[in-house]
Amino acid sequence: MAVQQNKKSPSKRGMHRAHDFLTTPPTAVEATTGEVHLRHHVSPSGFYRGKKVMKGKGE
Repeated sequence: MAVQQNKKSPSKRGMHRAHDFLTTPPTAVEATTGEVHLRHHVSPSGFYRGKKVMKGKGE
């Protein structure tokens, strides 16, 4: 089991955690419908990478 040799200071701990608070998630634009959605997720109308993969919200 790993055991730390020296205690990490609060300043260094804060630097280590700096990436935890990203402001906006990355988004993508669907090529066929032009909708904005999270990357690697299905768009609200049911398209993924230009193909209809499931029913949309209003269908």
